[in-house]
Amino acid sequence: MSDVKELNPGAAASLNGLYRRYSVWLGKRLSGRVGADEAADVVQETYLRITPYLLDDIRHPKALLLRVALNLVRDERRRLALRERALQGSTPVAGTAAEAPVDRLHLKQILLTMPPLYRDVFVLSRFDGMTYGEIALAHGISLATVERRMAKAVAHCMAQLDV
Repeated sequence: MSDVKELNPGAAASLNGLYRRYSVWLGKRLSGRVGADEAADVVQETYLRITPYLLDDIRHPKALLLRVALNLVRDERRRLALRERALQGSTPVAGTAAEAPVDRLHLKQILLTMPPLYRDVFVLSRFDGMTYGEIALAHGISLATVERRMAKAVAHCMAQLDV
């Protein structure tokens, strides 16, 4: 048995009408804040979030749509900031301790045992000072992929250091 609830035909038609009427407007309102591509995703997610509402009871659909969409944008930014802080807050492998020749050699050995995909992201971030966004742009990958590879690289370093 599925957990998915189907909309009754009247609600589905009403939601479809609401989407056709306001989706372009909502996308334009959001694109100035988050860019066109992300705005399209937020519009879709907004309509998914309002499906439980009784659409006949909505007095101000534009206000509801905009509030739900802005809440989604705010929540996503908050989630990304938390993830960024968690990844940046991890113990840096390269620092003052890595100045000693033995430590540099150990660090080099750790980097050589790391898979190349993770190593590239790690080196660009920790040694070249590139942001995750810059790395994503340079490699043609998503920000989430950069974050995932960086997390794997840091985990690899920590495992090698027995921390």
